[in-house]
Amino acid sequence: MRRIGVLTSGGDAPGMNAAIRAIVRTAVYHKIEVYGIKRGYSGLLDGDIEPLNVYSVADIIHRGGTILRSSRSEYFKTEAGQKKAMEVLKEFNIDSLIVIGGDGSFKGARALSNRGVNTISLPGTIDNDIGCTDYTIGFDTALNTALDAIGKIRDTTSSHNRVNVVEVMGRDCGEIALFAGLAGGAESILVPEKDYDLDAISDKLLRGKDRGKLHSIIVLAEGVGNFQDFCKKIEEKTGVSTRGTNLGYIQRGGSPSAFDRILASRMGYMAVKLLLENKTNRVIGIKNNKYVDIDTNEALEIKKDFDLEAYQIADILSI
Repeated sequence: MRRIGVLTSGGDAPGMNAAIRAIVRTAVYHKIEVYGIKRGYSGLLDGDIEPLNVYSVADIIHRGGTILRSSRSEYFKTEAGQKKAMEVLKEFNIDSLIVIGGDGSFKGARALSNRGVNTISLPGTIDNDIGCTDYTIGFDTALNTALDAIGKIRDTTSSHNRVNVVEVMGRDCGEIALFAGLAGGAESILVPEKDYDLDAISDKLLRGKDRGKLHSIIVLAEGVGNFQDFCKKIEEKTGVSTRGTNLGYIQRGGSPSAFDRILASRMGYMAVKLLLENKTNRVIGIKNNKYVDIDTNEALEIKKDFDLEAYQIADILSI
């Protein structure tokens, strides 16, 4: 092994910096050079690459975002783009690459692996939509950010006897909505994995109002629809004043939680160790509290299981 390159791709997630720090320091410990690739695959194509050392990653474990920055690249997906990427890697004598990102980033790593680059991928996305791992880097922090916001929204909603619809991120995955709603005591949780019954939701809200309930929170995953449209439907059905809040990119920012720092640190360490063992085209995950590595092709085929039991518990507890 000559040199390891590391990049972050796709949406940023709290904990990415902790992973970068672990990768660099583990590599330096084993006397391996590390190069940081800026702006994901776009930066790779542009040759936006610089050496990293223990000082480069000092004082970043607690910082959100990614010091390497991130982006998406359509050109990299093409044959010409991947050939260009290989030329750049050869120019910098980088023969191993660690990619931190989501499934799209994994596909990019697989493409380079098929061309002879040793690749290890780490799941870094707040959406927690990667099937081969129970948790992705950034999910826990985003979940707690959403939960904190729901608590604050509940305060003002109580003051005005309103319903508030809170839209959270997650693309086509309802993980943030499900667990933020369960932990936040939401009256209803709407996720892409389950159809919803507007009449049943409205009846529940009216029953709560009849017994003197001062507020109601509905958590809506972005993959279900727009919160403003849903607010109108609820108000028309119930006659109860309904407001909405889209938490947006606040969920991606902030200092990573202890869980995410530990998850990222252990995965970053493991990525370097796998390369030292001459393993390639692998994705690191955590399953049943054990860290595992699986073939990238297999990882991309595994669908995320929806936690139906947690969804049913949330529904029962919200009567």
